[in-house]
Amino acid sequence: MDVNIEDSWKDVLKDEFEKPYFAELAEKVKQAYSTGDVWPKGSHIFNAFDKCPFDKLKVVILGQDPFPTPGHAHGLCFSVQDHVKPYPKSLINIFKEIESDLGTPIPDNGNLERWAEQGVFLLNTVLTVNAHQPNSHKDFGWETFTNAVISAINNNLEGVVFMLWGSQAQKKIELIDTNKHHILKTVHPSPLSAYRGFFGSKHFSKANELLISQSIQPINW
Repeated sequence: MDVNIEDSWKDVLKDEFEKPYFAELAEKVKQAYSTGDVWPKGSHIFNAFDKCPFDKLKVVILGQDPFPTPGHAHGLCFSVQDHVKPYPKSLINIFKEIESDLGTPIPDNGNLERWAEQGVFLLNTVLTVNAHQPNSHKDFGWETFTNAVISAINNNLEGVVFMLWGSQAQKKIELIDTNKHHILKTVHPSPLSAYRGFFGSKHFSKANELLISQSIQPINW
């Protein structure tokens, strides 16, 4: 697996890429791509890193694994490629909450690269998936890698806003020093849980308030 990754991340993660588990993970991923329909495309696996340089990172949003519908995932959690309509239900709920919280209308495409370019790191804890099979790569070793990524953010940056939606994302709190960083947590935006607290959580305005309080440019959600 050739890791095409933005230079500031290479410096932070270079030791991780040399560990034995990463070589095993890379082999499993290569095998999956060579034998099946796997998403995102190989060139997009590390898209979240490429679009949000480490030294520009302000906010972390954690997802689980990529959307398994072919053509949807492109390496940023909750984001879909420009042409995808209708939006996945979790993304619709995210846009509904932004509209309620900030008055921003639902956009005409679901590509969240515009957030990443402002410093929102959209990380799935597992970076690849078989088409139509959610969680199919959860035992590949991705979580060892993405836990190391979260730890690197925790150790090397300060004042990052972590938006943790749902129980899986909230397990990562143990990797985060809450004296150095900010945690916003609520239920997952999935239709199964959004009505139990995601709607009305105002995480988008709260994240901006935390950034402004540190004299950091807020996000145009």
